[in-house]
Amino acid sequence: MANIAHLYSEHLEQLVARHRQLMLENQLDYLLIPSGVPVGIYLDDMNYPFKSSFLFRTYLPLTEVADSYLLLGLNDKPTLIYYQPVDFWHSPAKDPDGFWPEHFDIKIITEFEQAKEFFPTDSNKVAILGEETRLTQSFEKAQRNPKPLLNAIYWQRAYKSEYEIECLSRANQKATKAHKAAELAFRQGKSEQQIHLAYLNACGDMEHQMPYSNIVALNQHSAILHYTECESTRPQNPQSFLLDAGVSVNGYHSDITRSYAFKGNEFSALIDAMDKMQLACIDSIQVNQDYLDLHIQAHLSIAQILKDFDLVDMSAQAMLEQGISGTFFPHGLGHLIGLQVHDVGGQFADASGQANPPPAAHAFLRSTRKMENDMVFTIEPGLYFIPSLLDKQRQSAHSKAFNWDKIEQMIPFGGIRIEDNIVIHEDGVRNLTREAFAKL
Repeated sequence: MANIAHLYSEHLEQLVARHRQLMLENQLDYLLIPSGVPVGIYLDDMNYPFKSSFLFRTYLPLTEVADSYLLLGLNDKPTLIYYQPVDFWHSPAKDPDGFWPEHFDIKIITEFEQAKEFFPTDSNKVAILGEETRLTQSFEKAQRNPKPLLNAIYWQRAYKSEYEIECLSRANQKATKAHKAAELAFRQGKSEQQIHLAYLNACGDMEHQMPYSNIVALNQHSAILHYTECESTRPQNPQSFLLDAGVSVNGYHSDITRSYAFKGNEFSALIDAMDKMQLACIDSIQVNQDYLDLHIQAHLSIAQILKDFDLVDMSAQAMLEQGISGTFFPHGLGHLIGLQVHDVGGQFADASGQANPPPAAHAFLRSTRKMENDMVFTIEPGLYFIPSLLDKQRQSAHSKAFNWDKIEQMIPFGGIRIEDNIVIHEDGVRNLTREAFAKL
């Protein structure tokens, strides 16, 4: 396994140099980045689960440390103002430990207000990045989330360092083990809730530590793209299972989806076809290719599967042009991934943040960037039998092209999605997800 301490040291050195150059270009002496403030539940004495700001985690693998600050000047080590209150109601932040503390000038504070002692005295050349806090509000002259600076940071975030790729690789390794445990629970006829608990147990994390709410969908629930209800009752007739779930490692996320049939049947054959199509899609990727072009090609491939399985009697090209492939594949092919599940900057045209939105026919596509060296994307084609979308086609001019009898047989199975996390390299694509599954 790679030396994470060495990779982090190189990553931080490059990050600090890059951000200091941006500071000079924007006439700034300091960046002040709050970790975030816990949000209280209305008229209650409890908070919502806390996750630190992704801007803070750009520097530090601290995912649940609140009320702290990262201060970057033009010289010396970055300063970490680390809030470690004396608290017998809750577990206070742990002592700084691991591969990262040596790279920071760490100031431990036990009272919230003490952070001001380490803030710059003159806010005229300070930029505050992220969420405003009660303390940062006192900086009257500071810039708050200046767009030129943030856009440049967001643009660069798409290119991952070796440290970041190692974290993403480990997040895939950890998640695939949990995926296998969840699949076993499905094969045993467990409920969605029981499968979800099997996943959490296998990865060793709490629910609030997941990068996003797990999608644990049996049967027709697989056709609800963001299904998170997680029923506790076992289905009398388990037919299909879709699991969309990841984990976080040092603040970097995996995002993996797998689909299964309970028995060998035509739906299981459809899953196999989608799996082959997804791998072929990844194999076709060329460096500097537009992600939008890959997305459109995926539509054509899915349309061909629809024709091959006698679900729609129309050419693949006609299905794309008439929007019929979108009835079965209504979301985007994937997105950038890293410190956020849907990493920022996916629809930028350049480092200035100029917008590059997808065409109206593919409005849900999250990335329109070129696929360049060291970028990390998800590739997640899907094929679903969604009643509300199918009902629109029943009334359309193309209704006769649909094999409605066969489609009705498929509706109880819900749908299929297969998602891998990939790294673009000059000499080929590295599939972090398949790599991790192969090691199990």
